Amino acid sequence: MRFRHPDGTTVHLAYCSNVHQAENLDGVVDQLAAYAEPVRESLGADLLGIGLWLARDVVTELSARPDAVHRLRTELTARGLETVTLNAFPYGGFHREVVKKDVYLPDWTDPARLRYTLDCARVLAGLLPDDARHGSVSTLPLAWRTPWHTAQHDVARRALEQLAVELGELERETDRTIRVGFEPEPGCVVENTVQAVRELGGVDPERLGICLDTCHLAVQFEEPATALRRLADAGLPVVKMQASSALQADDPAEPEARRALARFAEPRFLHQTRTAPGGTVTGVDDLPDALAGGLDAGSPWRVHFHAPLHAEPEPPLRTTAPELTTALGELLGGPQALCDHIEVETYTWSVLPEHLRPRDREGLVAGLAAELAWTRDRFEELGLKPHSRTEPVS
Repeated sequence: MRFRHPDGTTVHLAYCSNVHQAENLDGVVDQLAAYAEPVRESLGADLLGIGLWLARDVVTELSARPDAVHRLRTELTARGLETVTLNAFPYGGFHREVVKKDVYLPDWTDPARLRYTLDCARVLAGLLPDDARHGSVSTLPLAWRTPWHTAQHDVARRALEQLAVELGELERETDRTIRVGFEPEPGCVVENTVQAVRELGGVDPERLGICLDTCHLAVQFEEPATALRRLADAGLPVVKMQASSALQADDPAEPEARRALARFAEPRFLHQTRTAPGGTVTGVDDLPDALAGGLDAGSPWRVHFHAPLHAEPEPPLRTTAPELTTALGELLGGPQALCDHIEVETYTWSVLPEHLRPRDREGLVAGLAAELAWTRDRFEELGLKPHSRTEPVS
């Protein structure tokens, strides 16, 4: 979906396809028909954005075959879909039985990560709608935090310099601007905006910047206005926002809260858990560690579990949807739009507690549509107007 900001900027709203299990081109095309087009129809929209996750094998095929890119773009157009952003954080195997820390591999010290990201950028240049201003690709925040020493920092920094150079060459070759956003995440080398400034400050702001995931921002107890000001002062643009909510337990020592949290302690993904007594953030790397006594339970916990945006979990848990709403206001509620690619990224539908999971395809379609409708309502409250696909993009 497209919206017009009061400053004239076209803001693109999408949902991320990493919620779907597809790691070959036929599977990606099939999910457009099975999920994305029905979501669009459910919303009554003439155009729906889909932020594609294309695993390494898919990108390899698309990079080698221009006809395959044409096929994918044709399928998007025929189904009333557009892609202006890719999620290139997971490299592959995102729906394996156990993912956990493997999602951070290869990291930015490995040449494979640079090649994959550039291949994604090239594919996106071929998928962008003709009237889109630019595309965005999100990626991991360098690496998991350990081990990380000066030599690794230097290797990663050189990779980012090469990334910026080659993105510039891609623009000259294709006349398409693609920007890459590094996504701070708890437990990584860059888990908050303070570390983003330290590790990423000085990168080429025309090509590189930040992907702001609002679940991660909330888990780190960062206040959106302060975080965004810090990034702006460091010359780090927000090239993409992932609209997401974390779980929160206001009293994690309460037995019912612990029982409720335990239902979210599943084995596939990592659920970093943080608390901030007295304003000092501390935490553990996974929710089971917190429940086993590894984290102080005297103040609220926030858990890296992407919760559906439109629905609160059963009490006494809640989500950080208010923090998401605040972040949207900071990015889109002012006289200028500070970001024009917004991607709803709730990839955890299949690992929700069993009584909350969609039971079938129709249930997931309904859930994704409800999240996008919730986000659309927040846009309209901020003064953004729906923008028909036939109107010119600004």
